Amino acid sequence: MLDISLSNIRRRFCNGMARRDFVRIGALSPLALSLPQLLAADASGDPSQAKSVILIYLGGGLSHHDSFDMKPEAVEQIRGKYGSIDTTVPGLRICELLPKTAQIMDKLTLVRSGTHENDHHETASNWVLSGRFGTPFGDHPAIGAVVAHETGFAGAVPPYVAVPKNPSFTWELGKSVWLGGRCESFKAGNPNDSGYKVRDLSASASVTSQTHERRRSLLAAVDHLADRVKGNDQIATYDEFSRKAAEMVLSTQAQSAFAMDREEAKTRDDYGRNEFGQSVLLARRLVENGVRFVTVNYGGWDHHGEIFKGLDKKLPEFDQGYSALIRDLDDRGLLEETLVLTMGEFGRTPKVNDKAGRDHWGRAGSMLWAGAGVARGKVIGATDKNGAFVTNRPVRPADVAWTVYESLGIDPAKELLTPEGRPVTILAEGATVQELYT
Repeated sequence: MLDISLSNIRRRFCNGMARRDFVRIGALSPLALSLPQLLAADASGDPSQAKSVILIYLGGGLSHHDSFDMKPEAVEQIRGKYGSIDTTVPGLRICELLPKTAQIMDKLTLVRSGTHENDHHETASNWVLSGRFGTPFGDHPAIGAVVAHETGFAGAVPPYVAVPKNPSFTWELGKSVWLGGRCESFKAGNPNDSGYKVRDLSASASVTSQTHERRRSLLAAVDHLADRVKGNDQIATYDEFSRKAAEMVLSTQAQSAFAMDREEAKTRDDYGRNEFGQSVLLARRLVENGVRFVTVNYGGWDHHGEIFKGLDKKLPEFDQGYSALIRDLDDRGLLEETLVLTMGEFGRTPKVNDKAGRDHWGRAGSMLWAGAGVARGKVIGATDKNGAFVTNRPVRPADVAWTVYESLGIDPAKELLTPEGRPVTILAEGATVQELYT
């Protein structure tokens, strides 16, 4: 059954409540439940064009002036130091430090008109990661958490994975908030680490059979308590999460999804032997194995000072890993069923400041879309001659989230219930960015 939402109604905002409860499973400990609480009950999603989403999150805010929306005719203080190069899309030029991305622009849609009115990291990040405006502390579940809630498990892999972890400035972002621990992201860690292994996917060798039996008894006691406790999300669903946790520990599918050492050395080299390159390679492995939503957290774009020194390193790293991901997905036939979205929380100020940097700027920013029916070789939206304000086809955070949900067959106007029984729509406003598909 295919559900199609025709609603483009924009609604008023509604705040929710934020809470985080995490305990760990570790070496199969009954009082350490991190893995079970990350895992949700199995739920079937409706068929849709996108089976999975990879969100590449450029935390800190990519400078659109120095990447995908360059202003070569502007004064030096605005245009920056980089030249532009041709791409595979006639007439489209991007930063000279992105030569590999230039060669795949015919596989992407570039949106130059991302916009909102907030210049604060946490507030803006929570807004773009959820599609709903709230406080800096996160009032609304992140898109990935809602996807976990609505789609559930595919086999033994978690539906929502963060690589290496959720975005963070002073505290963790991209949370499940009132959806509870069952919809939190599974934190994959840094796949570029030597001898990379995913925490919680193997039992500790130090756990003896006697210890394991004692823990099994304690688990049974907790399960019995769960049967008697109603309405407590963390306790009442523990038994179910424990089963899912055990499935992941024992599952060859889960083990395979995270097994970076199974990749050929050349493939790993192609992506780049750094945290970002190996993170997007792991993201490809995860969607291959049924993970529905992967956030690749690639921070470090908050260049208030010496921006060009920072970008001299960051842009080539991004260029190599991102272009390798798109080519690899396309070559494997996965791009048509995987939506790849690249964005940060905002752009950067038009003028280079007195510290040779650019500051926060929510009014304009660029994002990249690819896969799952997204048009190829297209540019949507525009900014003024200084890259300061959107002049054509503004795309707001709710529109981004709305489009992602509909791509996965999730109705953005659906009402979910808070633990207190209060109905809250997934999105309070928004509309599909139809130009992505035409």
